[in-house]
Amino acid sequence: MSYLVNLALEGRAAVVIGGGEVAARKVQDLLAAKANVTVIAPQLCDGVVALAEEKRIVAHGRPYSTGDLAGAFVAIAATDDEDLNARISGDAAAMNVLINVVDRPALCTFTVPATVRRGDLTIAVATEGRCPALAGILREELEARYGPEYSELVSLFGEARKKMIELGWDGQRIRETLAGIYRAGDRGALDEFLTRRAFGESSSSGTSS
Repeated sequence: MSYLVNLALEGRAAVVIGGGEVAARKVQDLLAAKANVTVIAPQLCDGVVALAEEKRIVAHGRPYSTGDLAGAFVAIAATDDEDLNARISGDAAAMNVLINVVDRPALCTFTVPATVRRGDLTIAVATEGRCPALAGILREELEARYGPEYSELVSLFGEARKKMIELGWDGQRIRETLAGIYRAGDRGALDEFLTRRAFGESSSSGTSS
């Protein structure tokens, strides 16, 4: 069983080997994470070329070579050449570069779950690489269940948590309060806390001290 983590990629070097549509999707995900992306492939699809022309990525229209991973934090192999994929995986292991080979979990040091993103909320589904199609189906269900409003909800709950910490609440009390508001679906209670209760308690606390 794998150990799920969120990688902080902002400002880090990421190399994508492959220039097709799958590679282009991986590039977009890396850009969303604010990585510095380089793409290497003999042929580059229109999406990759457009990103390079916009100076959002660096693209090299040539075959992969081992030195291309030098200085990389992560690499993604998105080619249909099994021998090349195995070679990239081996090179990455030798250079301590995290590697994902698309649809080949045995060659990976990390896999990428199916995700639903709503602002700062990320919901991930993984099947240990056994059935990406099922992960995709479940992701579609989650997309329908958790709409765009959850982006705002994360912001509101984050602000509420910040105020609770300022009031000296412990983790258990914070969790129970937010869980109660969420389960009740009571947006009014959350607004009340943010606009009146927290400030009132804070003022009372300041007076009593």
